[in-house]
Parts: sequence; C-alpha cells; structure tokens
Amino acid sequence: MNQTISVKLAFGVVIFSVLSSLIIASIIAAAGTVQPNEHSQNTYNYIALFVGQGFMIIPLLLFLISRNEPIIESLRLNSISLSTLISAICISMGLIPVVDEMDRILSFVFGAEEELAQLTDILIIDYSFIGILLSTTIVVLAPFGEELLFRGFLQKKLEESWKDITRAVLVTSLFFAFIHMNPVWIIQIYLLGVILGYLAWKTGSILTSLVLHSLNNGAALVLTNYSESINPYYLWNNHVSPIFLVLAICSLSFGFYNLNKSVQV
Repeated sequence: MNQTISVKLAFGVVIFSVLSSLIIASIIAAAGTVQPNEHSQNTYNYIALFVGQGFMIIPLLLFLISRNEPIIESLRLNSISLSTLISAICISMGLIPVVDEMDRILSFVFGAEEELAQLTDILIIDYSFIGILLSTTIVVLAPFGEELLFRGFLQKKLEESWKDITRAVLVTSLFFAFIHMNPVWIIQIYLLGVILGYLAWKTGSILTSLVLHSLNNGAALVLTNYSESINPYYLWNNHVSPIFLVLAICSLSFGFYNLNKSVQV
C-alpha cells in the first residue's frame, strides 16, 4: 500500500468521479436532443442516467488500483451478520415513511409542492425498457456508486485523518447533499446521509448503508408509480397515515436497538 491519502486528495477523487459521471451523462443526453420525437429523447435521457451512474465508480477504482490500495478494505466492502442485515432492513422500512412525510411537510412549508411533483416525474415508468433502465439505475447503480464513493471512500478517509467520527459523518453528509444539487430535497438528503454514514461506521461495512439506500430509492419508485393503488391506504389528508408513522417509529426503534446489541464498536 502506498502513502496515506490526504483529505484534499480524497475530496478531489470524489469531485472528479462525480464530474466525470455528469460529463458522460450530458454527452449522451445531448445526443438525444437531435432525435425526431420526445419518446426517443426521453429514452436517451434515461440511458444517460444509467451510464452516468454506472461510470461514477470507475475513476475511484482506477485511482485505488493505481496506488495498490486493497479495494475491499479501502471501500468498506466487508461482510455483515444476518442480525445486522435485519437491523438495516428494519431501519430502512421505518425511515421510508418518515422521510416521505418530511418531503410533504417541507414542500408545504417552503411552497415547493410543484417542484416536488416535477422531481418525482422522472421516476414515472412509461414502458418496459424505461422500467428496466430506471429501476436498475435508481435501485442498484445509484446506491452502489454513491455508497462506495461517499461512505466507503470519502467518509472512511475523513475518519482516519480527523480521528473524529461525528465530524467525518456530518461533513460527508453535507457534501453528499450538495452533490445532488437538489434544493427541494437537500435537508432530507443530508439527514439520510447522516444515517447512512452512521450505519457504515457502526457496522464497518457499506452493505448496511447500501441496503438502506437501495430500499429508500426503491420505495420512492414504487410509491410514485403505484400511488393510485397505495395512497388510499397509505395517506391521510395528503400526509402519511399516523398508523404507518407509528409502525415506522417502532421499526426504527427495533432496528437501532438490535444494531447496537449485535454490533460493538
């Protein structure tokens, strides 16, 4: 293994990885603008999203390989126990309704209901090919790439350099939120990042944060595309039903309790 990776270099690798992903995606999306109809243009946009998210980890992996860094250790790709996995799932299932309700409250407070609706439009699946692309991107590629980049690489390097877990988690989460360039969801993304960071640190593995990230994104996809069937049971006066919120709190409580019992740092 070569010399220790500095904080500036770690941030530089993350920024370069994200920018490379955006450039690749932009090139593909630009190619779609010359297509003869809106259907073809939208297809190019989803392909751009798919390729861009998939490319995000390439610069990071090339950087680690060039320095002979151990990939598994450097990116927290460690195995977890069944009990820890169950804890991560319970935390995920509890967090989904809570984050959804935060979306609804904050969009109302800041008068961003229309912007929120526009953001969720990208999650609507029009036909099977788009469904496969979108599901793979949102549920697999985006969580995997972002967890490797932020919790697996950046946060770990900050923890090692600063010797301050709280600071490392908070700064990584803030950077994670800003990278999304989404003012409507920035508070929710930041708080989600804090929990993702805590899980990765607590368990020593990004597999727990990956479970949460994937389930959260998958839930957004399901709630958006099957709202007509789900909302009569899930919502109450355009807010998450109190019953679901109570169940969510119970699931969160059990998840964190079981996690603290099964994982000793």
